[in-house]
Amino acid sequence: MNSVSGEESTQSRPEAQRRLAYFKDRRDEIVSSVRELVEIESPSDNKAAADSMAEFIADKFSKLGGEVCFHRAKDFGNHLQVNFAGKSAKPVLLLGHYDTVYPLGTLATMPCSVVGNKLTGPGVLDMKSGIALMLHAIAALQQWHNEDWPKEERHSKESRGQLPRPVNVLLVSDEEMGSDSSRAITESLAKKAAAVLVLEPSYGFEGAVKTARKGVGDYLLKVTGKASHAGLDFQKGVNAILELARQIEKVSGFTDLKKGLTVNVGIVSGGSRTNVVPAEAAAQVDVRIARMKDAAGIDKKMRSLRPFNRKCKIEITGGINRPPMERTAGVAALYAQAKAIARELGWKLGEAAVGGGSDGNFTAGLGIPTLDGLGGVGDGAHATHEHILVSELPRRAALIAGLIERV
Repeated sequence: MNSVSGEESTQSRPEAQRRLAYFKDRRDEIVSSVRELVEIESPSDNKAAADSMAEFIADKFSKLGGEVCFHRAKDFGNHLQVNFAGKSAKPVLLLGHYDTVYPLGTLATMPCSVVGNKLTGPGVLDMKSGIALMLHAIAALQQWHNEDWPKEERHSKESRGQLPRPVNVLLVSDEEMGSDSSRAITESLAKKAAAVLVLEPSYGFEGAVKTARKGVGDYLLKVTGKASHAGLDFQKGVNAILELARQIEKVSGFTDLKKGLTVNVGIVSGGSRTNVVPAEAAAQVDVRIARMKDAAGIDKKMRSLRPFNRKCKIEITGGINRPPMERTAGVAALYAQAKAIARELGWKLGEAAVGGGSDGNFTAGLGIPTLDGLGGVGDGAHATHEHILVSELPRRAALIAGLIERV
């Protein structure tokens, strides 16, 4: 990866501004691309709908000259890989997902529309705008680097040329469900890449990129007691819910905010009727870690739980399923390059550490320089007010194009 300090610039400000103007002139085209994607619903748990989305996106990339490859999945949509040839160099991996958390039919109550500076719709922020930005950044680079056209004409002539470096695109269909079926594909491609650019939503309305994410763990804590009639044979029963309540208090105490480690019991179930001493109870536990070195410790604590009431049995399953994305030297260097490009384009690019995970956690966990949050700027991911800011699309596209060239 090229070294660019926070104060250095490898491209003149006038050239950067010409590139920004290129995307501003095509802002409506980018908006149109985002709307096309949002208006094709692709819930994670509907394979037929997700596959239709993948085919649509594949056609868009194919028209740009990309080599399309589908990784077939049984229970989710097929994962889409697109390879673009370029000048001799290690490829850059553009990473994202096309699945959304919204069920089929959401568009009826949450239509895709533009009101003022806001483009709304299910999945518009997380992360269909990111996919549209990939398409337009690649198309622009092909035009700018077509040696058949003089440099001064590359912004006005419609032509397709070779990219300045190889680019691999991977869009998976199960990110919102944990990425179990796609993780191996993501990691395999990342190992071949010079850097990974993740087109997940940016952080906040100022569009900060994400240089750190917490790792994620999911545990299931099950308690087995003994049922009995709550009136006639109360003392013969062993109350699983009471035992679980004690365990919930204990695991909640594993939280260590100074380390960035949190333990949250999010779903609790148990019992059958109020007049029955419950024989079974369970809790689903979310664990977040900021540092990989804390993973083994919290896992040991969870698996070392013992019943307070020895007449109960405890079963703990699950574990850490996403490593944290830590702000390594490689991540910091990639952010410095992005910051320099943004400066040339006329704004200050911030960074953020966030609690949520993405597939960038996997690539960063392998030690591959990874920069996340390069996608749309907006608010309301997974919520009814999900939207992006239309005005931010041109400079996000210009930032992505610049990073593909320089890393």
